[in-house]
Amino acid sequence: MSSLHGKTLFITGASRGIGLAIALRAARDGANIVIAAKSAVPNPKLPGTIHTAAAEVEAAGGKALALQCDIRDEANVEAAVAATVERFGGIDILVNNASAIWLAGIEDTPMKRFDLMQQVNARGTFLTTQKCLPQLRRAANPHVLTLAPPPSLDPKWWAPHTGYTLAKMGMSFVTLGLAAELADSGIAVNALWPRTIIATDALNMIPGVDVPRCRTPDIVADAAHAVLTRPARGFTGQFLIDEDVLRGTGISDFSAYAVDPTLEPLPDLFLD
Repeated sequence: MSSLHGKTLFITGASRGIGLAIALRAARDGANIVIAAKSAVPNPKLPGTIHTAAAEVEAAGGKALALQCDIRDEANVEAAVAATVERFGGIDILVNNASAIWLAGIEDTPMKRFDLMQQVNARGTFLTTQKCLPQLRRAANPHVLTLAPPPSLDPKWWAPHTGYTLAKMGMSFVTLGLAAELADSGIAVNALWPRTIIATDALNMIPGVDVPRCRTPDIVADAAHAVLTRPARGFTGQFLIDEDVLRGTGISDFSAYAVDPTLEPLPDLFLD
């Protein structure tokens, strides 16, 4: 299978950034895209809403369903899944993309921010997967793909921002556990992470990042597409890196994904 035509993707946090890029790549195949995100009205600091994302998906050739959804709220997620089934008849693929970030040490991390990261990242991934699971069990080639790094207990990834690392690694450990739990179900449960820092609108809110040395979200979207078009059964529990996935498809020149191809890209926060 090399196309996602007719497949239904439920993508959290798809109003902008990597989630939107994954949605648009699938839309070009003629996929059905559920844009499940909180942003229903414009934000002057973060451009993009579920409605603008839906318009882009439709323009790219897909069918879109814009759903305002807070993945911290169980009833909200249940309602979003029900609306998806009513519109498209089921769910073939879940992309757990939504994530909260706060890059600071313990003394500079308000508990409100700490709680938000834990609720959105690990808990939100677990909750959304749980609610989509009955539909995924009925799908012909079901995938769960979570944007999370390879799990690590190396203190160098924890010391600079324990709260964020705990939340992000929480997504990784949810992936690890669910892949094992669902191994006999035929549902692929994998994680994908970029080799380099990705230039997103949210990144602009983090001071000190050299954006020209980043790559665009398209590299993650193309890698996700390569993963999601693979046979699901037996392909699970993998912690994949975008470059490695694309090399497996024959791509070795990544300069097209660079914000500035003349500069060496910045390594990601969780990768050597």
